[in-house]
Amino acid sequence: MALIRRAGRSLSMLKRSSLFHGKQKKQRQQPIVSPSLPNLTPHLPSSLIRLQINTTYSAIPRGISSCSFRSSYIPNRLLTSEAQPKLPDEGIDDTQFLDFPGVKNTAFTCDLKFVSEKSEEVPCYRVLSELGEPVDGAKLPQMADALALRIYENMITLQVMDYLFYEAQRQGRFSFYMTCSGEEAAIVASAAALSNEDVIFAQYREQGALMWRGFDLQEFAHQCYSNSADYGKGRQMPIHYGSKKHNFVTISSPIATQLSHAVGAAYSLKMDRKDACAVTYFGDGATSEGDFHAAMNFAAVMEAPVLFICRNNGWAISTPITDQYRSDGVATKSRAYGMRSICVDGNDALAVYSAVKSARSMAISESRPILIEVLTYRVSHHSTSDDSTKYRSGEELSHWKVMRDPVVRFRRWLEGNGWWNRQKDTELQSHSRKKIIAAMMNAESMKKPPLSDLFTDVYDSIPTNLKEQESYVREAVAKNPNLYPSDVPL
Repeated sequence: MALIRRAGRSLSMLKRSSLFHGKQKKQRQQPIVSPSLPNLTPHLPSSLIRLQINTTYSAIPRGISSCSFRSSYIPNRLLTSEAQPKLPDEGIDDTQFLDFPGVKNTAFTCDLKFVSEKSEEVPCYRVLSELGEPVDGAKLPQMADALALRIYENMITLQVMDYLFYEAQRQGRFSFYMTCSGEEAAIVASAAALSNEDVIFAQYREQGALMWRGFDLQEFAHQCYSNSADYGKGRQMPIHYGSKKHNFVTISSPIATQLSHAVGAAYSLKMDRKDACAVTYFGDGATSEGDFHAAMNFAAVMEAPVLFICRNNGWAISTPITDQYRSDGVATKSRAYGMRSICVDGNDALAVYSAVKSARSMAISESRPILIEVLTYRVSHHSTSDDSTKYRSGEELSHWKVMRDPVVRFRRWLEGNGWWNRQKDTELQSHSRKKIIAAMMNAESMKKPPLSDLFTDVYDSIPTNLKEQESYVREAVAKNPNLYPSDVPL
């Protein structure tokens, strides 16, 4: 208040001066610095800057005044000796004082040193060896035999379904398919660590997570055959599953677009104080997209409870990781966003389960995002449209398929605990095969959605342009009935 009163008195004096009365030559405006300016910043070192009152007048009509008070940082050399408050010389270390608003925990240094391009190594967490035996010194997560057996049964069923669906596509029974061969543990074990209340935003290789939540084999077959029982009414490509009942958001083909959606959903769960988080799966190729970086920053700033689960299998279709990024893996990228992360052996089902379970608890209780890099390997082709032998050697594929199979690794651990044996394994595979073939035959026998479904479910009242398009399609069908599929009702 005393500072404002002093400025007011200065204004009164200036109003009575010739500046406001009569025409005068324009002079360069000078800031008025009060010699009696109080020491408002005793905590600042003398090498920094001072608080100044800046009183400015320009183009002001007679009788009207303007006074702008501005807390500004001004170098010492621009201040008069009278205007510089004296500061104590003791107890202040200029090299440690940092108050730039763009950083939080950075200190001054007089050493000219650049940050190395080599990121700090992030170790890969695992608890089972390649032989399915506990690693020396590892603390295995507590897992009941019923849960462990269910994880294994889902992985086997997933393997059989992928094989049969892939062959069906090759026979022309449906148009497209993608398997998750080699990544079964990364997907199923991570899903087992979640709650059914957690909302999943998948990429397109996470059918195992949906299977874990109860999406049955018949529902998978209906979607891939795009028949009238398909929840998407045949509008999506095969393997683009979705289920509101199971909190599994419908898959969309564009890479990484689901990441920002997951962050938004996570923030909504946080605002509603739900005991749940959002989970988004993606491949290493998605980290090359701008959506990945936008979502990571969005999640960190908003402190959204979301798990970013990256299936790093080393290949984005035919693009190796060496052509995607220079960092040592994906987990290390979290540091730039102020986010926690962990790297996990994705072929170790126990390690994946343990890491995701801990990350979920942390994300919800502390309201924070977590990046989980799951190192694995895609044994199959990227999709039925890909031939991976064009960019990977047969020896490499054989090594991962035979020597590094995550399902075999987990089975060995189950057998070591006395929970499983070869006879049970044979029976499970036979039973799964019969159920899947029956589901496929049933799905194949059903009619496709009617033609009219192409134009519904978007607008409450179908607009004129869509009515015209439907009319045009029907005219084309009438002229060429032999070219129109007989199993699609008109």
